[in-house]
Amino acid sequence: MEYVVAAVILLVVLVVGAVGLVVPKMRRRDLPPPPAKGSTTTLERPPTVPVEEELPPLIERPAEVVVEEPPAPVVEEPPALEKPEPSAGRLVRLRARLARSQSALGRGLLTVLSRDHLEEEDWEEIEESLITADVGIEATQVIVERLRERVRILGTRTVAGVREQLIEELVSALEPGMDRSLRTAPHDGRPAVVLVVGVNGAGKTTTCGKIGRVLIGDGGSVLFGAADTFRAAAADQIQTWGERVGAETVRGPEGGDPASVAFDAVKRGIDTGVDTVLIDTAGRLQNKVGLMDELGKVKRVVEKHGPVDETLLVLDATTGQNGLEQARVFTEVVDVTGVVLTKLDGTAKGGIVIAVQRKLGIPVKLVGLGEGPDDLAPFEPAAFVEALVGSDA
Repeated sequence: MEYVVAAVILLVVLVVGAVGLVVPKMRRRDLPPPPAKGSTTTLERPPTVPVEEELPPLIERPAEVVVEEPPAPVVEEPPALEKPEPSAGRLVRLRARLARSQSALGRGLLTVLSRDHLEEEDWEEIEESLITADVGIEATQVIVERLRERVRILGTRTVAGVREQLIEELVSALEPGMDRSLRTAPHDGRPAVVLVVGVNGAGKTTTCGKIGRVLIGDGGSVLFGAADTFRAAAADQIQTWGERVGAETVRGPEGGDPASVAFDAVKRGIDTGVDTVLIDTAGRLQNKVGLMDELGKVKRVVEKHGPVDETLLVLDATTGQNGLEQARVFTEVVDVTGVVLTKLDGTAKGGIVIAVQRKLGIPVKLVGLGEGPDDLAPFEPAAFVEALVGSDA
């Protein structure tokens, strides 16, 4: 038994000793000695660089909400007010606009009158030229008769001499002594009231706006009354004319009573102390009795504030002799005090000015010679005839 125990102990001692000898040798193989200084190795490991991995966030952040600030309010600046030019000398400045009328009257007449000897056929040609220019038969006969007498007595044959005689006769036919002033000054503690009337298509509302510019250009103040309630565009149009020059416009509902609007406009003019109240009425045909009666009502209602100072009839020069019948009917209804003759630049019939005055005894006070805002001028007979006859014929 003792032998067996001793053998086991000896065996354990031998195993432990063998293990102690093997393990150090294995460790030396795992760790080779470092290379000598300056030596190279076949394989070198690159230095380890830590790589930062982009990991998705555990909690997704909500998208940023951009709060837009409300836009700053747009401040609309009022349009700059226009300053109309004074009316003095305006007709002379618009002289070129009469070129078409000049070719009909001036050049044609001067060519015939400067001939050495005038036969009966020549005088008939002169008459025809004047009638074609809408001077009218009666006025033409008077002008031709006076010219024949002057040529017979004076025996003038030079173009300059004949031109002077023709100008004198035409100016005389225009009756330069007529009162062509516009009664637009305030009086008796209230503004002057101007009623603007006319047929459809004569350019009445536009002319009303231009008259306002004439008065403002001459230093006055104006208020518009939009009494054309049948045409919505008319009230808008006259209000636009007023806004350009800083003039107030009184208007009513579409289809409303025009007499009521006219009454309110004059009342507002009295309250604000303006110089002139311009009332634009609805265009109408002279043969429509109901419409003409309504125009008379407008005038009667306005006169509750005081008399109407001016009633201006707008006539289209291109209508020629038809305009005379229009004018006659209007004078019977509202007592027209002056004529505004428009579109004289677009017609070769400038003689209509003579016909209107001779037939009706009503002075032409303003003439329209273009579509521009300041192409309306006070009528001056001498300047008109000078432009009509021309200086180069």
